[in-house]
Amino acid sequence: MEIIKYPSEKEVDNAVREKEPLLVLISFDGKRAIVSHVDEAVEHHILLSKASEMMGLGLKSSDIDKFFRIVLDDEGADWTFVCPPDYKGIDDKQRRISAFYKDGFAVISDVLSEMGFMVGINIPRRYRRHFDYMMDE
Repeated sequence: MEIIKYPSEKEVDNAVREKEPLLVLISFDGKRAIVSHVDEAVEHHILLSKASEMMGLGLKSSDIDKFFRIVLDDEGADWTFVCPPDYKGIDDKQRRISAFYKDGFAVISDVLSEMGFMVGINIPRRYRRHFDYMMDE
C-alpha cells in the first residue's frame, strides 16, 4: 500500500505525534492512502487536488468519489459515508450502499491498522442518510 503524506512526511508524522486530527483519503481498493493534517488541506477534495498536483497523480478534486473519506485522530475515525451512485456499477441502491458499507469497513480498518491506528470507525449522524436508507429497506 502507498501512503502519501501531504505536504510532507515530516509534517504528517508531527501531527500524529501531537495527536492532531488528520484527513485521510483511501482508494476503494485500499492500495493508496493520502494523509494530511486537517489544517493543511481543510477538506478532502482540496487534499486530493493538492496531493495529486504535488505527486503528479493525475487526479482531480472531482475524483473524490473514488475514495473513502476519513477524519482521524488517536480516539477514532469519522467516516464521511457518502456512497457514489455508480459504486461498483451496482444499480440497486440498497445493494450498492450495503456493498459500500461492507467494503468500507474492511478497507478502512486494514489501512488504519497499517498506519498504526487501532481505533473505532464512526459514521457521524450528518452522514447517516445513505446508511439509514440501507437500514430502512
